[in-house]
Amino acid sequence: MRYQISGKQIDIGDALQTHVKTELGQAVEKYAERPTNAQVVFSKSGHEFVCETTVHLSTGLTASAKAHNNEIYGAFDACNEKMEKQLRRYKRRLKDHHKDRVEPVEFLGASSYILASDGGTEEQEPDTLQPMIIAEMQTNIATLSVGEAVMQMELAGAPVLVFRNEGKNGVNVVYRREDGNIGWIDP
Repeated sequence: MRYQISGKQIDIGDALQTHVKTELGQAVEKYAERPTNAQVVFSKSGHEFVCETTVHLSTGLTASAKAHNNEIYGAFDACNEKMEKQLRRYKRRLKDHHKDRVEPVEFLGASSYILASDGGTEEQEPDTLQPMIIAEMQTNIATLSVGEAVMQMELAGAPVLVFRNEGKNGVNVVYRREDGNIGWIDP
């Protein structure tokens, strides 16, 4: 597994990097069969250290966790526990859903845009009907079954996930509804 360990405006020593590789490696190998890479980012928020970890699996799933603590090692340990708990909860589902999958998940390239808000609730006519794009980036859309998409959304902690449906080859959306259930849009 490849590791990318970095700090935002803080120095990360060799001892912490070794600790992260050892502990995270043990936790991920225990519950995930084929992890490909892990990104661990340390930052400081006020008096607390923040650790954000993202682990990509060869099946196309992405698990992420975030934790705060007064000490940097404590922040990582708490984040590692959350990651381990997530992977433990989904281990059976990961095995069941991907047992029949011979090849890794296929990805389709797409563009992602962030649009500027109108800046208020004033009801005046806009100058143009074209929204102002403030950020543009490339993103990947995975080809998944609906069950895999729901699992991916829950693992990532995302409110919505866009994916290509394996069965119908069309673009679908799953999202978390306000009542806590999962919604599925199949156009």
